[in-house]
Amino acid sequence: MTTRASIVGASGYTGGEVLRLLLDHPRVEIAQALSHSRPGEFVCASHPNLRSRTRLQYADPSQLEPCDVLFLCLPHGHAAKDIDRYVSMARHVIDLSSDFRLGDAAAYERWYGQPHPAPAWLDRFVYGLPEIHRDRLRGTRLASGVGCNATAVNLALLPLAAAGLIRSVVCDLKVGSSEGGNSPNPGSHHPERAGAVRSYAPTGHRHQGEIRQELGAFDLHLSITAIEMVRGVVCTAHVFPTRPLDDRELWSLYRARYGGEPFVRIVKDRSGPYRLPEPKILAGSNYADVGFERDPDSDRIVVVSAIDNLMKGAAGSAVQCMNLMCGFEETAGLAFPGLHPI
Repeated sequence: MTTRASIVGASGYTGGEVLRLLLDHPRVEIAQALSHSRPGEFVCASHPNLRSRTRLQYADPSQLEPCDVLFLCLPHGHAAKDIDRYVSMARHVIDLSSDFRLGDAAAYERWYGQPHPAPAWLDRFVYGLPEIHRDRLRGTRLASGVGCNATAVNLALLPLAAAGLIRSVVCDLKVGSSEGGNSPNPGSHHPERAGAVRSYAPTGHRHQGEIRQELGAFDLHLSITAIEMVRGVVCTAHVFPTRPLDDRELWSLYRARYGGEPFVRIVKDRSGPYRLPEPKILAGSNYADVGFERDPDSDRIVVVSAIDNLMKGAAGSAVQCMNLMCGFEETAGLAFPGLHPI
């Protein structure tokens, strides 16, 4: 039986990626693509890569019809305001925004600076990172999205955090311009962005709330820098462990955690230009690459992770969640490996 899926906010970057993935999904038919800003337009007007792939036209969200799976690809704060209606319209709801990532209303207010508009729903959503919550996602109707920066950090640190081996960590993230969405602003204007290395969140980034929620309590410091790249996040985590770790133990920890994961690859090569994770070659893919190196002059461990922020940090993880929630093969529709320039 074909599953009917609809996307609210389908004209944005993450909505377009969900559309692209579902068009190739063997078990899914797209019922509706909905957009507040483009009702009546053909989907390919805003997503020209989908020319000849679909003749769908955007509908206004007020015209949402019942469906099996509903993806909410809306700006922060919008899904929560109408969550009762959205949940009533679908058997499964996956919200890609930040509205339901944090399970605690006090934590939400701390990191987002305002009370949550629908706090009664917070603990009903499962945080949508399958590498941590696979079993819970298989039994839920409601899944949240994941923060792209939080995903890069969580996957970098998960094996060490799960073993209780992190005393403190300093995470430096370099991020592409698509993190800002498809609404232009002075910081995303090309003449301002081109050639820039701009530290826009040296402290206090809200994705820290997700990291603390998912990995537990340890001394965490996070800084975000915008660079000229369009897609991608690369996290360099300087980990100060609770005790010294050698290479053999590091390999054992990361292989034990990720050896069976379909979308996490350990990247630690001895030669070549891609010895450690690089977001450029992950563009369009749902893979997360993770590598590490031990500082021979101290106990410091440097863990590097890379993802495509629009995929493993958003739409790809959302479709992976859908696969688990609906009982599909977890990798269905997500086989694209990324691009290499040669």
